[in-house]
Amino acid sequence: MAEYRLETPISEEDARKLRVGDIVYISGIIVTARDAAHRRVLELLNKGEKPPIDLKDLAIYHCGPVVKKVGEEWQAFGGGPTTSARMEIFEGEFIEKTGIRAVIGKGGMGDKTAEAMKRFGAFYATFPGGASVLAIKAVKRVKDVFWLDLGMPEAMWVLEVENFGPLLVAIDSCGDNLHKRISQQASERLNEVLKRI
Repeated sequence: MAEYRLETPISEEDARKLRVGDIVYISGIIVTARDAAHRRVLELLNKGEKPPIDLKDLAIYHCGPVVKKVGEEWQAFGGGPTTSARMEIFEGEFIEKTGIRAVIGKGGMGDKTAEAMKRFGAFYATFPGGASVLAIKAVKRVKDVFWLDLGMPEAMWVLEVENFGPLLVAIDSCGDNLHKRISQQASERLNEVLKRI
């Protein structure tokens, strides 16, 4: 297990260095994207149109932040991760078509996402659940927002962050998937226990 500090844009070379179990901190730009934002980005790209921000080599964060306008600027007050499994139906295609290098969330992702990360040189990292205050401390400013018509949690928030983490690499660019590995080990152990009963 190693610790890395990455800055966006993240190179494919840097993304491919990471292995499951590594700890990562990210500085630069991360963009929040939940279900509706994933769907809209893919709809645009599939029509030959561009999303409002170029996501290539950036990090997306499965998060619906609590944001409030203070004067002329947006300020984030909360921003813990949301369950990543909901984005599994989009993520493989999203990685392929946007060129993102990092996906941040909680709870793990599946085989399609792992395969896309292997093919295109990306990684999935989990942020500690219940640590919204820690996440917000790393946000230096809300740089922009797109698609407020989707609602505040579903909009795409462009966040400038410094040392955003600690993030645990749970899927690497070799396709190794920590959550799948743990699930398989638990299933094997359960079968061993049940055989003794």
